[in-house]
Amino acid sequence: MARKISWGKLIKRLSPYNIKKGILYLKHYGPKEFASRLGERFENTDIDYNEWYMSQVPDENELERQRKHSLEFSLKISLAVPLYNTPEKFLRQLIECVQLQTYTNWELCLADGSPDTEQGARVREIVLEYSGRDGRIKYRRLEKNLGIAGNTNAAFEMADGDFVALLDHDDLLAPSAVYEVLKALQEHPGADAVYTDEDKVDTELTEHFQPHFKPDFSPDLLRANNYICHWFVVRKTLLEEVGGLRSEFDGAQDYDFIFRCTEKAGEVVHVPKILYHWRVHKASTADNPASKMYAFEAGKRAIESHLDRCGLQGEVSHTPDYGFYRVKYKVKDTPLVSVVIPNKDHADTLRQCLRSVREKTTYPRYEIIIVENNSVEDETFELYRSLEAQENIKVVRWESGFNYSAINNYGFSEAKGEYIICLNNDITVITPDWMEELLGHCQRPDTGIVGARLYYPDDTIQHAGIVIGIGGIAGSLFVNMPRSRSGYLHKARLQQDLSAVTAACMMVKRSVWEEAGGFEEKLAVAFNDVDFCLRVRKAGYLVVYDPYVEMYHDESKTRGVEDTKEKVRRFQSEIEYMRGHWINILKNGDPYYNPNLSLTSWNYELRNLE
Repeated sequence: MARKISWGKLIKRLSPYNIKKGILYLKHYGPKEFASRLGERFENTDIDYNEWYMSQVPDENELERQRKHSLEFSLKISLAVPLYNTPEKFLRQLIECVQLQTYTNWELCLADGSPDTEQGARVREIVLEYSGRDGRIKYRRLEKNLGIAGNTNAAFEMADGDFVALLDHDDLLAPSAVYEVLKALQEHPGADAVYTDEDKVDTELTEHFQPHFKPDFSPDLLRANNYICHWFVVRKTLLEEVGGLRSEFDGAQDYDFIFRCTEKAGEVVHVPKILYHWRVHKASTADNPASKMYAFEAGKRAIESHLDRCGLQGEVSHTPDYGFYRVKYKVKDTPLVSVVIPNKDHADTLRQCLRSVREKTTYPRYEIIIVENNSVEDETFELYRSLEAQENIKVVRWESGFNYSAINNYGFSEAKGEYIICLNNDITVITPDWMEELLGHCQRPDTGIVGARLYYPDDTIQHAGIVIGIGGIAGSLFVNMPRSRSGYLHKARLQQDLSAVTAACMMVKRSVWEEAGGFEEKLAVAFNDVDFCLRVRKAGYLVVYDPYVEMYHDESKTRGVEDTKEKVRRFQSEIEYMRGHWINILKNGDPYYNPNLSLTSWNYELRNLE
């Protein structure tokens, strides 16, 4: 699909406020990066989000059905809201959006830290007006302003529901928000926390924009950015266990709170529907990140505190993108790393790959296993002879026909390392500390596989993780996007958990490889890495995408194309294998990819619902 800048949308957003904000961004990023981000922000498809959203709003018949629908259990939801000089318009809209909820067993807990001024008196007057007519609205006037953390904790103390939800005083809920959360809790009775998708809305509530379509729970993505944010609902007993918000993290107090809750939650459930609307106005951080720079430092400290509680050693740093972070995990000791490289002829390609490994790699302890597979060129064997004279390189022979899975399994069996890297012979290393970066993740007890960010030789993206279902079975994200771009909500540049990564550059624990049974040899060419990742996920391990490991990949240069009847037949059989073995995820959707997004493109476009 053609990509273009929507000039009408750009002109519409050229308010004095946005011009001022743009100047701040220009100063922060510099002209080149600012231009790239501006184009990325206003790129669009034929689908307009505001129109798409309005088409998804439940009509009155659906809302009435929800009101009459009797759930199997009735839990009370407490909505905790800290008030502080809330404008009358925003306050009335907040209260009324809660009153419009189709699920009615809720209470609205309003803790008011407004000062004893005319504005503060007006806030109290408005709340008492509503609470006098609706007993579900609870109000507490605080003796003094305790800050956002203290005021929210006061609202928590008022709550006596089974679950407690955080709601900002200037934001809005969709009418079915509480109903959808209760429905999810009915389907997942062991869940201790629930979050939903969200978007932003202008002050006049006329335009919805910047939707955040989230994945299911991803601990690595959460360490890169508070992607959960709104709407977050937590079991009251868990809240009492972890404690409320902590003022030392003001500016990122909800980020710290979400970390502490999800660390102890039995299950964290995601509802993939836009149920929370983050109102954008001049005082809001929703569209003015430069207004509260201290918050990003608080976010960094929240991640560091989380890592410490989890027993993980990692250095947290800011990225050029406000509110996004990188965690560089410390490598423990110097375990042997084995690099397995299948090869058939193309001596120059292999030579370039090995040269980049030798010249770039800073990790001191690794071996290279080259799996020779039916080469015929003299130059290839001359190269092998020179390589075998080197101390840390071994050439082994796989004499059967080409089968990527079998070749790698054989190479793994010859490797001595505790950690093994699958590496294609047409890879060129870019990142000097690539092994350390992969190891830092892979040494974590919860992680089985770590993958890299790969580029075509023209500096466009070849691989930034894999989504199940794209293109029918599986496909890479952000293919052909310029390397300078970061993609939807910076996803191409963020560490995150995914269902699969490519074996063109993949590290796996030997113990996990053995537990998962290695690569499936029925998948000779296609989908073997996807199948392997899914089996590792099924065994309970994370598959991590790390964009800080960068490589060039001249994809499939040595394999050729599917241009014979035999190859086409084989490819079809591999498709059928995947459908037969992974029908549930193909049918229900990739948990790390939102169902509102397209499976016919790879850049997080909206799914066309027509």
